[in-house]
Amino acid sequence: METFVGKTAFVTGGASGIGLALARAFLAEGMNVMLADIEEPALTAALVSLSNHGPRVRGTVCDVSRRETLERAAADAMAAFGKVHVLCNNAGVSRAGFAERIALRDWAWVVGVNLMGAVHGIEIFLPHLKAHGEEAHIVNTASISGLLPSALAGPYAASKAGIIGLSEVLADELAGSNVGVSVLCPSWVRTRMVDNGRNRPERFGGAFALADDTENAARNARFLAAAEAGLDPDQVAPLVLRAIRENRLYVFTHLDRKDAVAARFARILDDFAPLQPPDGEAP
Repeated sequence: METFVGKTAFVTGGASGIGLALARAFLAEGMNVMLADIEEPALTAALVSLSNHGPRVRGTVCDVSRRETLERAAADAMAAFGKVHVLCNNAGVSRAGFAERIALRDWAWVVGVNLMGAVHGIEIFLPHLKAHGEEAHIVNTASISGLLPSALAGPYAASKAGIIGLSEVLADELAGSNVGVSVLCPSWVRTRMVDNGRNRPERFGGAFALADDTENAARNARFLAAAEAGLDPDQVAPLVLRAIRENRLYVFTHLDRKDAVAARFARILDDFAPLQPPDGEAP
């Protein structure tokens, strides 16, 4: 996708963190932006912070785990700007704990927002992106955890691995079309991801404070410190813009994770060894 000026981006989880940084970057490129977020006060504050862009930026409250609210938000974007060209499935949440002890409603929440939110976005927007025929792009926000899963992050890692798989499927299905695909796999970025329980809807158990998660207090403290020391979200946005321009599938943020990813795939390849014939024997 070569041209950004005058085109429109739709960004979920757009009221803060990476989503808001993407919005700023898109606006700087001359795009229109519709911010969608479940957290209405944060959305209002984000729109105030971007008010110098006038009518090129709008906002809509949306829970991506509920398809009907995302359909309404998509309709809002099209009513405001006409065609949408860049879809950023960026909304995300997490829940800590040992896999067997995390409540099913929390699995449903995390998978519902992270993975099904992206599925809903694709179902709703992709026919529109194909139909208008102009250069378009889908950016799915996964995580380095989708490639490097670790203890106490079962729902998050599973959903982010799912987003990576879904993105690779989409890239294959859309090869040669007007729609490109990228999957963003950030490591630590300075966002409020660790404290996202404030936005858990009532049907998943309602909001909760991170301080109340005493069983995972040590883990949460480490993650909060890591996030605070992470990249500024505004350092992530240019990497996404480059990936859109170059139709690059993977977007990574931290070069220091490359060796860990290589080691993981080396372990995978090593486990093909039992299938190899002994030396001297025909396969």
